[in-house]
Amino acid sequence: MEGFNYRNKKLYCEGTDIKKIAEKIGTPFYVYSGNVIEKNYMTLEKMLTGVDHIICYACKVNSNLSIFKMLKGLGCGADIISGGELFKAQKSGIPSKKIVFAGVGKTEKEIMYALEENILLLNVESFQELSLINKVAGKLKKKAPVSIRVNWGLDPHTHRYINTSKGTKFGFELKEALRAYQEAKKLKNIEIKGIHSHIGSNIKEHSAFLKTLEMSLQLAAQLKKKKIFLKYINLGGGLGISYKGKEKFFDTKEYGKGIRQLLGNKEYTLIVEPGRFIAGNAGALITKVLYTKRSFGKNFVIVDAGMNDMIRPALYGAYHNILPVFRSLGRSIVKTDVVGPICETGDFFALGRKMFCFEQNDLLGVMDTGAYGYEMSSNYNSRPRVAQVLVNKNKFKIIKKRETYEDLVKGE
Repeated sequence: MEGFNYRNKKLYCEGTDIKKIAEKIGTPFYVYSGNVIEKNYMTLEKMLTGVDHIICYACKVNSNLSIFKMLKGLGCGADIISGGELFKAQKSGIPSKKIVFAGVGKTEKEIMYALEENILLLNVESFQELSLINKVAGKLKKKAPVSIRVNWGLDPHTHRYINTSKGTKFGFELKEALRAYQEAKKLKNIEIKGIHSHIGSNIKEHSAFLKTLEMSLQLAAQLKKKKIFLKYINLGGGLGISYKGKEKFFDTKEYGKGIRQLLGNKEYTLIVEPGRFIAGNAGALITKVLYTKRSFGKNFVIVDAGMNDMIRPALYGAYHNILPVFRSLGRSIVKTDVVGPICETGDFFALGRKMFCFEQNDLLGVMDTGAYGYEMSSNYNSRPRVAQVLVNKNKFKIIKKRETYEDLVKGE
């Protein structure tokens, strides 16, 4: 719960009383600890000491410009999945030569945009995409810098929706990857730069990443014999965090040690694309209890945030700790469903969980929601999206205004 702590029974984000933020801007809202984001990023920099590397923040976890700008100031690059993410990364000042473009479904317009902006790499995931990149680059009279994404078929031991390995839509299996490199070598508007592999998300063990690096180095050596010379080896992201507090946190020291042992003095620049590891434990969704009720022998706490604000429990069955913003004495522990106002039975944050007995108007925090929280939110049930707040010690600022009803009908 780094960045969040209790003082006199009140929950603080760094040096800021969360209740006071709620009183000023209302609920629900996301609050982020700037100090935790920075500390997590610097942990990765320390992990890669002695290795020629670029850290490209996975924008999809939280693309708020204020967070982008903070990371840019630390020297971070960007891993993007869309033209929109490229636009936001550039808007925040991240240099084009620190931006890599991943994803299986880049449009012609997005490819052209990326090439016009001279980004570092496009990660290729199909033969048809390779052909289109070559065609677009030809129109622009450019050489497109590409990496081939290889799907090694490793089991990363994570939720099936965030496993990007065997049997998923991502990358080329090895024999096809070799063919893709040979094909790319023939294309006059393609410049082969690297190899990319992202095996999944929220992975707790570093061994799968080191195995990926080992195989990538073997492939790079094999390609060198065919006169295909790589500069970049991209291991993707996926470093896990602890959501339950009892889980093992990702061991960056051992991962870094393994990277140094495998890379040695080789000529490659390593790219990593962490997102959740940087922002995940830095955020909390703050929500207010609207009502409590008991039905069919169950206790329900109904809050003003819903699955449109944070969909992970409904989508993945994800576990997030839920904490009281004020720890009142004498409250009992009861088995409770914490649910939202959305017209879906799947609209919940916790089911049958033993927790602090919440009462009407209490504030609670759904923790570790800095990644895939606001970013996956929607206007379902015509609900305006919530505010985002960034804390720096004892000061806070709104970094995304709460939407209004008028925002709901813009463009309609």
